[in-house]
Amino acid sequence: MDRFDAMSVLLAVVEARSLSGAGRKLGVPLSTVSRKIADLESHLGARLLIRSSRQVDLTAAGHAFVAASRRILDQLAEAERVAAGEFTAAKGELVLTAPVVFGRLHVLPVVAAFLRLYPEISVRLMLADRIINLFDDHVDVALRIGSLPDSSLMAAKVGAVRRVTCASPDYLAARGVPQTPEDLTQHDCITFSVLAASDHWNFKTATGDLAIPVTSRLVVTTAEAAIDAACLGLGLTRVLSYQIAARLQGGQLTTVLDGWEPQVMPVSLVYAGQGALPQKLRAFLDYAVPQLRRRLQDA
Repeated sequence: MDRFDAMSVLLAVVEARSLSGAGRKLGVPLSTVSRKIADLESHLGARLLIRSSRQVDLTAAGHAFVAASRRILDQLAEAERVAAGEFTAAKGELVLTAPVVFGRLHVLPVVAAFLRLYPEISVRLMLADRIINLFDDHVDVALRIGSLPDSSLMAAKVGAVRRVTCASPDYLAARGVPQTPEDLTQHDCITFSVLAASDHWNFKTATGDLAIPVTSRLVVTTAEAAIDAACLGLGLTRVLSYQIAARLQGGQLTTVLDGWEPQVMPVSLVYAGQGALPQKLRAFLDYAVPQLRRRLQDA
């Protein structure tokens, strides 16, 4: 039995939450996945998975073995990268992740310029409005917006963005410009659940934070949809400053309550910092950090 291969199959099963899903991901028949898991459990003398009609879950022994397998396979991958020269030369695939809009507006242009400078590096850019785990998804560096939890990860701050309230000039002309956060109770609002709760918005005052209940005439699931709706005059919305920069310049939107904005949200590049960094990652950080800081100066 190839134990490294068996570990990889087990991790695929855990990530897919099913044997059939792992088979599709690995491109092998379900029978092959089932046999390799059975051989591994037989070799260990322990049951690793609890199978049901809907999904598979890990036993206590399975949890411990999966954690150890991840460490072992990560160490093996690092050893292979060392042998391939990734720690002595800037080459190989670099995996990045960033929020969708920020990634498209700011990360992608930086990546494009970076690739022109380093012809032996390729990039896989994963844009998603969810937290992607660096270790589980084998990501080299992630762009995070917001305060970072304490962890073993390293972080390089590249700037900050603001949470702003905005509406179309036509809406404000018809309904009036709110002068204080309390005025929002008399306005139609467009909310989306990714940024904040849809029933209230938080503002900063001299005495502390202030939560204002809002009436959601429209609730959407993305910032882009909320911005489009605001441009159509459906009400006020609350988004991040970089998301509406072009609409502000074009006169489609106007910000309000600027003096009541909450604290700025830091923007950071996050990466695993234990041990020596691969040259491809070091090269990207050295190039991207100052470039992103420059781009975020006016965000």
